[in-house]
Amino acid sequence: MGYSPRKRARSITARVSTWPEGGDGAKLQGFAGYKAGMTHAFIVDYRPRSTTAGQEVQVPVTVLEVPPIRVCGVRFYQETEYGRKSAGEVWAKSLEKELARRLPVPKEYDEKKAWAAVEKIEYDDIRALVYTQPVLVQGLPKKRPELMEIRIGGGTMDKRLEYAKSVLGKPVTIKDFTKEGEMIDVASVTKGKGWQGVTKRWGTKLLMHKNSKHRRLIGTLGTKRPNYVRPTVPQGGQRGFHQRTELNKRVLKIGDKGEEITPKGGFLHYGSVRNSYVLLHGSIPGPSKRLVRLREPVRLGGVKLSEAPQVTFISLESKQGV
Repeated sequence: MGYSPRKRARSITARVSTWPEGGDGAKLQGFAGYKAGMTHAFIVDYRPRSTTAGQEVQVPVTVLEVPPIRVCGVRFYQETEYGRKSAGEVWAKSLEKELARRLPVPKEYDEKKAWAAVEKIEYDDIRALVYTQPVLVQGLPKKRPELMEIRIGGGTMDKRLEYAKSVLGKPVTIKDFTKEGEMIDVASVTKGKGWQGVTKRWGTKLLMHKNSKHRRLIGTLGTKRPNYVRPTVPQGGQRGFHQRTELNKRVLKIGDKGEEITPKGGFLHYGSVRNSYVLLHGSIPGPSKRLVRLREPVRLGGVKLSEAPQVTFISLESKQGV
């Protein structure tokens, strides 16, 4: 019942409510990309306690296309007795026309006046307002960018403010967020499966063959008192299109040339990768073309590597089934 209620996600853009503390220098603690698909690769096993440590092993990998994101604003928060409250924000003076597809963009904005107002307030946290650039991605049938909030962490508050001023209105690349061999958390909305019965949705046991009229239903809706069906009773309903966060995914490779990762004929339901890409160990939630949010790990696990994993081969065979 850890994921109840199983209803559709409120937004196709995943929410991130928890950010890690610490870090050496000030930087963005998150990023965003689009899921292209999966393939397999051969790597030298970097896990020292594995039975195949130091040997070449085949692993499943997920390819994310990660064009640069742009910082359009900086928001400041105060910690109050009623929770975190917004204390002020500053937007970039010049914004790209693609952002007008998401929200109204003012023609005239005094950035210096906004910074002067921010200097008079007290704040405890700094977040960056960033938006994606789907117009750069060939496999997406949309031009409207996604707008999201990413925490600026690491260093002192003065260092974070200095970093926020340096990136406001400018693009940020995946290499500014993470590097090869690091762990990251992945948040996305899973593939929707529509209405499903109770057995597939909750994994209930099939009724015996002597049961009357049905096998793939539950035996009872509950007790007579209270005279209503409790929410803990498994029933049919929506399955999939839920937000899920997977912790500690290893970054195996970061590249700038998409053609070196695109299989023959392109990824199924996606096409070719033309921008920077990230190769992650294992699978992640969501179908192809889904927006995937990346974050620094909040519960760091796994082996800390001193150098990047050695990827010896990446399969570029056709995924068309021919």
